[in-house]
Order: sequence, then structure tokens, then C-alpha cells
Amino acid sequence: MAGTADGADLEQLLAERGSQLMRVAIALAGDRQGGEDLLQAALERVLRKPRQVDTDTEGYLRRVLYNLAADGWRRRSRWREKLSLLRSQAGAEDVDGTAAVDLRDALVRLMRQLPHRQRAVIVLRYWEQRSEAETAVLLGCTEGTVKSAASRGLRRLRELAGAAPGAGLELTEERS
Repeated sequence: MAGTADGADLEQLLAERGSQLMRVAIALAGDRQGGEDLLQAALERVLRKPRQVDTDTEGYLRRVLYNLAADGWRRRSRWREKLSLLRSQAGAEDVDGTAAVDLRDALVRLMRQLPHRQRAVIVLRYWEQRSEAETAVLLGCTEGTVKSAASRGLRRLRELAGAAPGAGLELTEERS
């Protein structure tokens, strides 16, 4: 999508890529309600300043989304709530998929404990499967910063998962 973002462009973008954008927003915010609010705020900001969209409406919307998430993390950086112990994983007899949902829930809860940059890097690199270069461009930092934030974030997630009995999370770092 090229040019300035108007309502029709954003409607088309949301029709085509809205579910992916919502999943990213939820991952960044940590819950569905926060993700919906985050995506809505990003859409409002893009609609208010359509001339700032250069050539890629989706890329600009994603940048606004990540920047709003980082702003929120900075505002809330003082509070860190302690999480209750994670539910133990269901056994292999779980055929309805609740184990996968529980695992994703546990991962999101653990990710909420990461610093904002590490969380953003983990979401971009491993949930959206972006390259280090793409992640660096989106976050406005160097590839080295992306590498170190990913490494530290995964290490911290492993520590947190190890401290949570029955979490069953095995986090591995993928190279690309």
C-alpha cells in the first residue's frame, strides 16, 4: 500500500492483515484487551497524520504499534506484579488443545516480565519470524542490539520458566 493512508487504505489493510496485526498487538500488550487498545491507538495515530506515511502503510502502522507499546512499557516500568505459579501442564491425553493454549498463556505471562526492548525483540524475531536486520530497522537500533536483546531475553525467559514449577517451557534460540 503506497501513498498516504486514508480510511480506505486502512480498511483494506485490516481486511487483509488484520488478524496478524491483532496477534502482534496482543503479544506486545500481554493480553487481548490491551492488544485491542494498542492496535486501535496505532490506527488512530495513522489516521490523524496520513501524510507521514511514506510508501508502506503496513510498515508505518507496525512502527507506530511498536513505538506505542514501548511508550506504555516505559510508563509502567515501575510496577512489576508477581505472577502466581503457573498451572501445571496437562498430560499427553489432552486432545482438545488446552495444553497448547496453557503453554502460550504461560509464555505470554513470562514475557510480560521482560524489559520492553527484550520483549519487542522476542516478538519480532520469534513470533513474527523477522530477520535481525528487519527487527533492527523496526525498532530503530543496531543489529548488535537486536542480537544482545534476543539473547538476554531468551536467557531471562529460561530462568523464569525454570523458576515456575511445571511450566514445561523449553526455549531455544534459532539462528537465521
